[in-house]
Amino acid sequence: MIEFDGEGNLLRAWGGPGQGYEWFENEHGITIDSQGNVWVGGNDPKDHQLIKFTPDGKFLMQIGRAGQTGGSNSPTLLGRPAHMEIDAATNELYIADGYGNKRVIVLDAASGAYKRHWGAYGRAPSDEKLPLYNPQSPQFTNPVHCVRLSNDGKVYVCDRVNNRIQVFEPSGKFLHEMRVEPLTLANGSVWDMVLSHDAAQKFMYVADGANGRVYVLNRADGAQLSSFGRTGRMAGEFKWVHNITIDRQGNLYTSEVGFGRRVQKFVLVSF
Repeated sequence: MIEFDGEGNLLRAWGGPGQGYEWFENEHGITIDSQGNVWVGGNDPKDHQLIKFTPDGKFLMQIGRAGQTGGSNSPTLLGRPAHMEIDAATNELYIADGYGNKRVIVLDAASGAYKRHWGAYGRAPSDEKLPLYNPQSPQFTNPVHCVRLSNDGKVYVCDRVNNRIQVFEPSGKFLHEMRVEPLTLANGSVWDMVLSHDAAQKFMYVADGANGRVYVLNRADGAQLSSFGRTGRMAGEFKWVHNITIDRQGNLYTSEVGFGRRVQKFVLVSF
């Protein structure tokens, strides 16, 4: 784990194998909770665990076990979890689970105890193999790549290869879905998304790794308002834009995988 300030200066770094936990074969997924603790995941075929650390890297808790998975309806084991976010009000951990499983699972963030899970449209998930690139798919398709929580109590899930974002109540009740560049093949169009920091969170920023774009959508109906970026290696271009996050000032940060290997910052200049 490498920590930078907002200007890109290195602050500290830590991580790797240690006592009491199983480190990852391939790191993937990170979130910071309201206490500043760091939650980390992995997406190698053996990585079925999440690990919680203090900000300076002291081990606190592991959920799941490396090399052990139980399918999309297991209450105790994960399946290559891709991303996670914590609801500070309820102290619930929402996991996009993920590269192996096809669901969202919710755990108690303090104990790791199981609470509930669901698949696409709020149905029980299935591990049945389905065709790729189907925005009408009755199930999530791997990877279930992100989960994001809004201030008004909605849960947004990135169904990456099916080119859609599905929206739920915290209970798992399906509300509606938004399709993003639905003709995209390759690795899908919905790699990650964040909500804007205005009080109403009117906008969504969606990272599209396949097309090398970031889209600005209207949160209410998913209408595309604008976009920026294109495939390339120059500043402001993307090579497999994989993750996106936002700071308190509304500035965006993107990360690129594969041969991208960088983080870029985009400054909010108007709103």
